[in-house]
Amino acid sequence: MMAEVAHVPPAHRASPITEKTAVRWGLTGIALLFLSVVLFLPLAAVFSEALRHGAWAFIEALGQEDTLAAIRLTLLVAAITVPLNMVFGIVVAWTIAKFEFFGKAFLTTLIDLPFSVSPVISGLVYILLFGSQSVLGPWLKAHGIEILFALLGIVLATIFVTFPFVARKLIPLMQEQGTGDEEAAISLGASGWQTFLYVILPRIKWGVLYGVLLCNARAMGEFGAVSVVSGHIRGLTNTLPLQVEILYNEYNFVAAFAVASLLTVLALISLVFKSLLELRFSGELAATTRP
Repeated sequence: MMAEVAHVPPAHRASPITEKTAVRWGLTGIALLFLSVVLFLPLAAVFSEALRHGAWAFIEALGQEDTLAAIRLTLLVAAITVPLNMVFGIVVAWTIAKFEFFGKAFLTTLIDLPFSVSPVISGLVYILLFGSQSVLGPWLKAHGIEILFALLGIVLATIFVTFPFVARKLIPLMQEQGTGDEEAAISLGASGWQTFLYVILPRIKWGVLYGVLLCNARAMGEFGAVSVVSGHIRGLTNTLPLQVEILYNEYNFVAAFAVASLLTVLALISLVFKSLLELRFSGELAATTRP
C-alpha cells in the first residue's frame, strides 16, 4: 500500500487545497476589501491631505521650528530607548529560555503587561511615582532631578510600552534552539562571554534585528504614555505624535497631516527594511530557527 501511494503520478495526486475556486477568490476578495478599508484608504487619505496645497506647503509644514524640535526629540527618544530595550530583551530572553527558577512563569507574564495595560495608565503610574505629590517628588525636586515634563520621563514611559518587543521575539527562538551548541562550546573551554559572542549572538541576530525594528517603530509612534508625562511643552517635550495632535486641534490640517505622513513614512521604512532583509538573507533566517 505504501509503495502504491509513493508511485502515484503527480497528475493524479490530490491537491492539498480543497476549496473551490469561487471560495478562494471570495476569501481573497474579503481580505483585500478589509485591508483597503482599514489600511490602504486611510493611508492614502493622510498623504492626500498632507499634499492638498502642494509640495511647497508640505515642506513648509515640516520646516516649522516646533515640528523640527519634535522630530529631534522623537529620534533622540528612539535612540535611547531601542538600545536599552535590546539589551533588556536579550538578557530576559536568555534567562527565561536557558534557566529554570522560581517565579519564571510570573516573569514571563510581566513581560506581556504593556500589551494589556493602556499606555495612558502606564503614564499615570509615573505621575504617581515621580509627581510633586508623590513620596519621591520632593526628594527629586530638592536634588534638581527632572523626570516629569522632561526627556527622562518621556524615555521611561517609552521604555515601558516597548520593552516586550525584543524579548517576545527572542524567547521562543532561543527555546527552540536549545542549549546543545552552548554546552559544546563550554565543554571545549569557551568562557561565558565567548559563548555569548560566538555561539548565541550569531544564532539570534535576526530575531534581535526584528525586535529592534518593531521596538523602534512603536517608540517613534507612541502617544498615550508620552502624552501623560510630557506636559505638552511646545518645542521642548512634544514628540511627533503629540505635535500632530496640537496641529490638528489648532485646525492646521495640512501641517498635522504632513507630520502624520512623516510618521507613516518612518514606519514604512522599518517594514521595507525588514522585508529586504528577509529576501536577502532568507537562507540564514531559516537556519537560525532550525533546532
